[in-house]
Amino acid sequence: MGFVRVINDDGHFHGELINAGTKLVIVDFTATWCGPCQRIAPVFEQLSTKYPNAIFLKVDVDKCADTATGQGVSSMPTFILYRNRTKLDSCQGADPTSLESKIQHFYGSGDSDDIEGSVGGHIDLNSFIMQAQCECLNESDDHSFAHCLSSHGGYLESDCDEQLIISISFTQAVKVHSLKIKAPVNKGPKNLKLFINQPRTIDFDMADSNTSVQDLTLTTKDIEEGNPVQLRYVKFQNVQNMQIFVKDNQNGSETTQIDHLCIIGSPISTTNMGDFKRVAGKKGENH
Repeated sequence: MGFVRVINDDGHFHGELINAGTKLVIVDFTATWCGPCQRIAPVFEQLSTKYPNAIFLKVDVDKCADTATGQGVSSMPTFILYRNRTKLDSCQGADPTSLESKIQHFYGSGDSDDIEGSVGGHIDLNSFIMQAQCECLNESDDHSFAHCLSSHGGYLESDCDEQLIISISFTQAVKVHSLKIKAPVNKGPKNLKLFINQPRTIDFDMADSNTSVQDLTLTTKDIEEGNPVQLRYVKFQNVQNMQIFVKDNQNGSETTQIDHLCIIGSPISTTNMGDFKRVAGKKGENH
């Protein structure tokens, strides 16, 4: 069946999730008697070829009832996306456009070998950033914060002076291991102050005077090559939000530019395999 792996027992499913590590996993919860499931099956097959760095699993809910129940699957087809055994998103029904849109959203984060190899299996946390809850003080109207979350075109630039306050909210608690910031050597950030778990976005006076969790000084080599700059990992073990105060830039330019900001780490909560054991004996309950 091409690149789609068929799961026929609960233990096999658990093993695949564990072995996938930081790769994106897309699971099709299906049933042989489900018409829409059969209609979208060839599409799922094509997607597995189109996105080779992801893992595509097909779970028969009648053969893996404990897994289906533990994952809250009550109608077929249901597609659930995971990374690091953490549920990222889901969609129901035979809707190829919606399914591929979700795959595209999460596919680019954490699948590149350079990120995994350089920081020991941690992933790009972009897919855990709640963009609607993020804020950037002193951003340019034409070059806003959202531009620097992607490495493909666009950049963040400050407006009135060289300083920025970037406030990032996560969809769940994460551990932050390191930062990668790619920027021009003349306008890239230099001195940063990092704050976590603030009740609201701090202002520039507070950022300047308050004690940070960590201060960082970036070199021109750091930003030119976009190398991971490791944080004091023990200080960033339960991060709901993160605020980055950019004090200045490398050459005293009027404005600061960030081409790409990548926060590397891992989610705290992963799929609890104990959940599956508690639903044993309830096979078929939701079907």
